[in-house]
Amino acid sequence: MKKLIGVAAALCLVGCGGEGTAAVDKREADGQPDPFWGSASIYFMLPDRFANGDPDNDLSYGRQGDAELLRGFAGGDLQGVIDKLEAGYFRDLGINAIWMSPVVEQVQGYDEGDGRTYAYHGYWPRDWTAVDTNFGSEEDLRRLIETAHSQGIRILLDVIVNHTGPVTERDPVWPAEWVRTGPVCDWSSFAANVSCALTDNLPDIRTENEQPVDLPPQLLAKWEKEGRLEREQRELDAFFERTGYPRAPKYYIIKWLTDWVREYGVDGFRVDTVKHVEPEVWAVLKKEASLALAEWKAQNPDKKLDDRDFFMLGEVYHFGVNDFGSTEGRAYDFGDRRVDFFDFGFDSLINMGFAQHAGQSPEEIFSSYSQNLHGGPLDGSGVLNYLGSHDDHHSFDREREQAREAALKLMLAPGAAQIYYGDELARPMIVEDAIGDASMRSFMNWEDLEQEETREILSHWQKLGQFRRANPSLGAGEHKKLADKPYTFARTLEGESPVLVSLGQQTGKKSLPVYDLFADGTLLKDYYSGTESRVEQGRVSFDTAYDLLLLGVSTKRE
Repeated sequence: MKKLIGVAAALCLVGCGGEGTAAVDKREADGQPDPFWGSASIYFMLPDRFANGDPDNDLSYGRQGDAELLRGFAGGDLQGVIDKLEAGYFRDLGINAIWMSPVVEQVQGYDEGDGRTYAYHGYWPRDWTAVDTNFGSEEDLRRLIETAHSQGIRILLDVIVNHTGPVTERDPVWPAEWVRTGPVCDWSSFAANVSCALTDNLPDIRTENEQPVDLPPQLLAKWEKEGRLEREQRELDAFFERTGYPRAPKYYIIKWLTDWVREYGVDGFRVDTVKHVEPEVWAVLKKEASLALAEWKAQNPDKKLDDRDFFMLGEVYHFGVNDFGSTEGRAYDFGDRRVDFFDFGFDSLINMGFAQHAGQSPEEIFSSYSQNLHGGPLDGSGVLNYLGSHDDHHSFDREREQAREAALKLMLAPGAAQIYYGDELARPMIVEDAIGDASMRSFMNWEDLEQEETREILSHWQKLGQFRRANPSLGAGEHKKLADKPYTFARTLEGESPVLVSLGQQTGKKSLPVYDLFADGTLLKDYYSGTESRVEQGRVSFDTAYDLLLLGVSTKRE
């Protein structure tokens, strides 16, 4: 790997040729996304692989440690996340929101499809109304959310409506009126994405059904054993009486999911497998979640961060910027039907294309993304960029050979940024002998912080994250290239201070024009070195050990 001070220069050889507003921003009324979410840094983790705060819950429900490599529970939990929150880890990284893979109760048994696999990842739900004991308790979730909120950090829960967990020796299939077990999706049409099972052992919820169904007998027996059957039934009665929805499977699940918002003030959802469910279902989920958050805020005025609306982020596989994959502008093309999921409750969609675009030069990425998001096909839409994820085998730089350069591209790109746990520590994304996507889900490499190089990488990410958090214009603003050598650009956003970025500068003393972005006398901060300088005669000068400048208006009170 290259030394830190040469990162920007290395990028230039390829490409040169605060959090923000605390109050709710109403620019959405003018067709523009909330700049907070438009420039947010969102940290995505599998809690089981992040930090083990409570070793006593490592194997719950009789689960065993007999899984294939990286395919069983590894001990991470909600307490581990709380510990890192209390240590200031996310705050130092400039994180605006934490997205955790699902923490609801998972199937207790294992599936043999890719070697013996337990539900450590959270995507095999068994009971949407309970926290899985391997992750902790409802009290742990409450403390996690309150601790995050005390630092201005939002919480996004990962939610599933599409399927239950697989059938195992300990987890019987749900009734036929609830799920289908086939055919397996072949992706050839809208129906072949929606009215089918994702795999041969992942029962698909009949989300098209509008007819009343009874609760699954295994759920009734479980709740009765836990002493909460009557309470759960009363709450369901009240929900269906209030809403008038039929007691169809999707509405039960929507009720269960939005209860977490109503009870704990969850700020938003990351929605799994969006394209595999009728889009109208997502509009109902957004409606009910928005009502739930408004109710929670009304009842907890001393705990709410602001009056910002509920946020919904979607995973539409093969959706992305620049017509990536099956994308046509804002719409996803199923072959026989095009769907604009932004019209069905989503504030933002994950940009699956960034991991592929990251091989381009910074200017190619930044200019094309800005043109798409400002006046182009995605104008007024939110996107979340990422380098790597838990299930994208085409994640960028899985070998971690470009850790610092990749961070610059992601964190300086237009749009919101997803940090996949361990990006900031160059956590290994290729594990020999691990089967399939398990290779990308190794346990967080905290031990590598003993190495100076890993500490330098983390510091690099922290500086970029603090710059993003303090300047919403970086992700939500319009991009303009100002110079090729050194590569210099600006981002501007109405109502926010602009930013000026210069990569490939010389180390030591350096001076550059401010291109009429800042008036003479303005105190600017370089977020990379932490030093400040005033604009004089249209220029600003710094003396730093680094070859890049991340400039924004200083917040120092004079």
